Amino acid sequence: MKKEEKLTPGLPSGFEDRWNKQLSLKKKLLEIIENNFLKFGFSPLETPSFEISKNIGSFLADDEDNSMSDVFTFNDGNEKITLRYDLSSPLSRFVAQNYRELPFPYKRYAIGNVWRNEKSGNARYREFTQADVDIIGNINKSQADAEICNIIADTLIKSGLSDNQFKVSISNRKIVQGLINNLKITNKVQELKVIRAIDKLDRIGLKGVEDLLKKERVDTSGAITKGANLSDTQASEILNFLKINNLKDLKSILKNSLSVEGIKETEDLLEIISYGKYAKLIQPNFTIVRGLAYYDGFCVETNLNFKVKNPKGKEINVGSICSGGRFDGLISRFKSVDFPATGMSIGVDRLLFVLNQIGSIKQKNNEPVLICILDSKYLKKYYETLDYLRENGINSELYLDSTKNLKKQLTYADKKGCPVAVIVGESEVKENKFTLKNLKSSKENDQKTVSKESLIDEIKKLV
Repeated sequence: MKKEEKLTPGLPSGFEDRWNKQLSLKKKLLEIIENNFLKFGFSPLETPSFEISKNIGSFLADDEDNSMSDVFTFNDGNEKITLRYDLSSPLSRFVAQNYRELPFPYKRYAIGNVWRNEKSGNARYREFTQADVDIIGNINKSQADAEICNIIADTLIKSGLSDNQFKVSISNRKIVQGLINNLKITNKVQELKVIRAIDKLDRIGLKGVEDLLKKERVDTSGAITKGANLSDTQASEILNFLKINNLKDLKSILKNSLSVEGIKETEDLLEIISYGKYAKLIQPNFTIVRGLAYYDGFCVETNLNFKVKNPKGKEINVGSICSGGRFDGLISRFKSVDFPATGMSIGVDRLLFVLNQIGSIKQKNNEPVLICILDSKYLKKYYETLDYLRENGINSELYLDSTKNLKKQLTYADKKGCPVAVIVGESEVKENKFTLKNLKSSKENDQKTVSKESLIDEIKKLV
């Protein structure tokens, strides 16, 4: 008989199991984020994990031969369906489908997993959680965009970052688009490559951007990314633009109507932002363009002012932890529906990665008190105690095997992180008392015997 081949447990690259403390901390962070979204007047929306492929498209791929190469797409009969790669594209479909029932401006938040078939590493995953807010409707653009900037700053501070640990950078896609038009870059594939090259400036530097503007870039692993094939003159103009860091110089150099419009919108936005308490955290950076093709105006990107360590202990720049912008044309892809829109997205897993490193997010121990079994003839007593603890709001469990000795039960409790073990033997039963062993103590035998009347209070002191 052929020996059965055993499977090797493992995960595909870019996917992670999250459990125990890590998952508890993530849930706490999500609660903080969601409460803050509600505070700003946003309403929840949940959409399915799958969308019809042609409805959401893909605005991610660098591969012009396969625009869907960076998303997970499946056949569903005669239809192709795609795992959502962001929460904005499903939003556009939802608004187009339900706009008659929605209040406008429509302020929605959504929290959910997204999937991208991209290279993983350094807190970049192929499945990750996003937390989004968006404002849909024909309203004052500067006020709506300012609301997005303010909620970014407020949410990150509420999550555990201090105001000197991050910066919120804003720009306007029209500024760069005007420059591209001026340089007679009319090929759409070429244009998108230019945008994505600029978007990578903070990660690959000016030389890397220059390579992507020209023929190709070879990264440290040897992987080759095709460039935009611009002329030396065109590339030089863009590189000179990337060195500008103030509005005055920008206005003196860019005179085309689209760039001027983008500069004016940025000035209007900065004025509205100046009325709020986060003005000092929100500053212009004209290299911010966002890599997604649907952004068409205001852009925002939030980066840390410090480095973190990857799993190998190497210091790295973690990249953007929150980004977004204006996508006025995304909903208009659907017939007879045209609504301006602006929003932002927090990379929850990346933010949690950072908060864990700096120790600014902590979770109260929710692990249960363990009731140990010393003698199966007292099972009724143990179950009565279990019910009593739970009724009084104490997380608790009964060890589920009466054949295991006390040492093995305590080993289980220690491994699980239980704060207290409740021990009830013959003497405790006779006296209606309970021995509490403090499992968090460094003392070898830190325990006390208490009455039923004081049991709850004594346990609450220890958990």
